[in-house]
Amino acid sequence: MLRDMLAIVTAASRLMVGQSSYRAYCDHMAAHHPDAPVMDERAFFRSRQEARYGGRGGGRCC
Repeated sequence: MLRDMLAIVTAASRLMVGQSSYRAYCDHMAAHHPDAPVMDERAFFRSRQEARYGGRGGGRCC
């Protein structure tokens, strides 16, 4: 039960900061796009960062 609660808190925390789950991405690709290539974890992370920050060099507050 504690492990389940920790998993929920971890998943919620990642979503709050915009970090989607790589496992959820792999599951989605397998279920909905079985013939499409799947990004490795590093490429997935980069694509999520690009989507969140729009390819701006460096971080910006506002």
